Amino acid sequence: MTVEFIQGVPVWGDPLDNAVAQILNCAGEAEAVALMADHHLGYSVPIGGVVAYRDKLNPAGVGYDIACGNKAVRLDIPASEVKSNIHPIMDSVWRTISFGIGRKNKERVDHQLFDDDPAWDLPVAHNLKKLAAEQLGTVGSGNHYVDIFEDEKGRIWVGVHFGSRGLGHRLATHFMKAADRERVGQQEPAPTGKKRSRRRRSALDVVPSLLAIDSDLGQEYLACMQLAGRYAYAGRNWVCQRVADLLGAAIVEEIHNHHNFAWKEEHNGDTLWVTRKGATPAFPGQKGFVGGSMGDISVILEGVDSEEGRMALYSTVHGAGRLMSRTQAAGRFRFRKGRKVQVKAGQIHRDQMLDSVRRIGATLRGAGTDEAPQAYKRLPDVLKHHRNTIRILLTLKPLGVAMAGENEYDPYRD
Repeated sequence: MTVEFIQGVPVWGDPLDNAVAQILNCAGEAEAVALMADHHLGYSVPIGGVVAYRDKLNPAGVGYDIACGNKAVRLDIPASEVKSNIHPIMDSVWRTISFGIGRKNKERVDHQLFDDDPAWDLPVAHNLKKLAAEQLGTVGSGNHYVDIFEDEKGRIWVGVHFGSRGLGHRLATHFMKAADRERVGQQEPAPTGKKRSRRRRSALDVVPSLLAIDSDLGQEYLACMQLAGRYAYAGRNWVCQRVADLLGAAIVEEIHNHHNFAWKEEHNGDTLWVTRKGATPAFPGQKGFVGGSMGDISVILEGVDSEEGRMALYSTVHGAGRLMSRTQAAGRFRFRKGRKVQVKAGQIHRDQMLDSVRRIGATLRGAGTDEAPQAYKRLPDVLKHHRNTIRILLTLKPLGVAMAGENEYDPYRD
C-alpha cells in the first residue's frame, strides 16, 4: 500500500503536520475523511482533504473558489505549427484572455445559465448576477492559468485552471458566515460573568460549521453552489474555445473535472455528501486533467478500482501541492496608493523561476514568484503516492504558460 493511517485517517504522500491536524479536526463530525498526496494547510479543511457527511453540507470545506477546476482540450492543429509560432501565440492569448483582479471580460459572453437557473431568484445570488455576467470567462490570478501543451504523441492540448470568480467567492463568504452564525446559535451560552474570547482563531483551530441538507439554509447553499459550478464550467468552456479559435483549430477531445465542491455519492452502500477541497473525483474509468507547476509536466489520468481507491472515496490530487506558502516564496507585499510594494523579501528570485521555465522549454507570459516551480512539489513524485488508485493516460509538456502578472492581486483565487 502507498497510504499511511494516522489515527485511523488514510493519508497519501508525506504527511504535513498542520494539514493532518486539520483533517483530524474534521473527522469527528464526518462519516469518512481522507487526505490526498498534494495536501497542505487550508482554512478549516486542508487543501487535498476529502470529507464525507451523511446529511450535512460544509461551505468552508468547499471553500471560497466554488467549483474551481481543470479543463484540457485536444486540438487538431499540428504541433510543429504551434511550436514555431509559440511566442506570437502566447502574446495573443495574453492580450485576449482577461487575467487578474476583479477583471471584466473584454468580450461579451452570453450563456443560458443566466436565464434558466432558479438559484438567481435567491437574494444573495440575484445581487451578484451583473458581476457574474461581466466576469464570465475571466481567469483571475494566483495559481490559475491558460497553458498550451504537447503530449507524447505529438498532439496539442490547451489546459486551463480557474473557478467561479467573484460569484463563487461572494456566495461562499455569505454562506460561511451564515453557517458560523447558526453554529454559534446552537451552542450553549457562556456562563454568566464570562465573556466570549475575542482571540482570532487560527486555521488549525477552526471546526467547520455545517448546514443540514434539509434545512432552508442548506437548500439555499446547495442551489447556489450548483449555480457557481455551472458558472465555472461555462467559463472554462469559453476560454478553451476562445484559445482554440485564436489558433484556428478545432477541439477534438476534452477532459473536464473540478474540485472545491460537494457531491451526492454512493459509498459502501451509504449515500453521502462528499466534499473535496482541492481533490479531484477519480472513480474507476473517470478521466481527469491534473496540472503541475509551470516548470513541470501535467497529466491526463483515470481512476481505477482498488482498495485504496475506495479508502480515498475515489478521489485523487488536483495538482502538485505547495512546498511553501505564497509569502515564503514571493515575500510580503502591501498595496500603497494602488501600487503593490514589497515589504519583505521572499525565498525565490524571479531569475530562478524563469530558469526553471526555460529548462522545460516553455514560453511564459505573466506569473509571479509565488507560483514558481520551486514553491511546488514535483507532480510525478506526488502521483507515485496514488499509483494504486489512478492510471496515467497521457503526459503533457508545457509549450506556453499564461498567468496573471506579478503585480496582480486576486481575492478570488483558491
